[in-house]
Amino acid sequence: MDQITNPHDKFFKEVFTRRETAREFLLNYLPDNVLRLLDLDSLEYTKDSFIDKYLKEYFSDLLLHIYFKDGSRGYVYLLFEHKSYQEALTAFHLLRYMVKIWEMWLEKREKEKGEKIRLPVIIPLVLYHGEEDWKARLNFRDLFDSPDDMLSFIPDFQYLLWDASRYKDEDIKGEVILRVTLLLMKYIFSEDLLDHLPGIIGLFKGLAEKRTGLEYLEIILKYILNAASNVTYEDVRAALDEALPDKGGEIMPTIADVLREEGREQGREQGREQGRHEELARMVREALLEKWGREIEGLLSSADKASVDILERVLLRIVRGDQDGARALLKAN
Repeated sequence: MDQITNPHDKFFKEVFTRRETAREFLLNYLPDNVLRLLDLDSLEYTKDSFIDKYLKEYFSDLLLHIYFKDGSRGYVYLLFEHKSYQEALTAFHLLRYMVKIWEMWLEKREKEKGEKIRLPVIIPLVLYHGEEDWKARLNFRDLFDSPDDMLSFIPDFQYLLWDASRYKDEDIKGEVILRVTLLLMKYIFSEDLLDHLPGIIGLFKGLAEKRTGLEYLEIILKYILNAASNVTYEDVRAALDEALPDKGGEIMPTIADVLREEGREQGREQGREQGRHEELARMVREALLEKWGREIEGLLSSADKASVDILERVLLRIVRGDQDGARALLKAN
């Protein structure tokens, strides 16, 4: 697996690579007609990732191998969107990743003479935690504007969506670890996060004496400090003291040590934004050269001057192969 530096990516993978958490999420949030066909006890995490390196700042993914109750094999593909705006072409990106999964499956498969090839079913599921409702089309065919007579030439599939903004807190289901995870995903970008922190942390009361509970509590507290721009170390300490008064003195010094080692306690927000800009500018320069070479070399210096928002949009244009769009964004900056 690639080194994980994005705090949302790190948190998502630390949580959902735990088999029981992934199993419980599917149990609670897959549609009943899909769930009844799956053998959730067969669920296994694979270490494969299919996201383009230029999109890893905005998406995380996990591939779960599973058996259906009829004995056939399949996959659940989780795509976690954690960028600042929605990608209208999510269905297109999913199709690309699904093709990569099928290619991987074909390469690993031992072919037998006379055997009919049956590709495994892939269930694509997007997890989204932006504050605005999801507006992107769920059906790939909806990305086209074509006459009915042309529909037979267009691939057709629909992905499932878990949209944090559509759930009230009381409607978020599951055991403690899953509920805490989904509540944090819901509020991590919100100005109201501080108001909700004591209640979220308080869900750990039943687990606070267990080793796994304490380990996970440390994971979520570090995630909050690294990913929430409006929360300080002292804010987290106060919320922890309110929710679990016996645990603050035990846990927070350890987290402070980790943050100091990573250089994130002092000037954390400023350093993160500057580092993010530098990393995005580097990615844009590399992507431009890899995609179009000397054709677009004159724009390389513009990447350093562009804002984070512009760089994000340029990267998506590059992935789509839209040279004119990438050029226009950088020239207009």
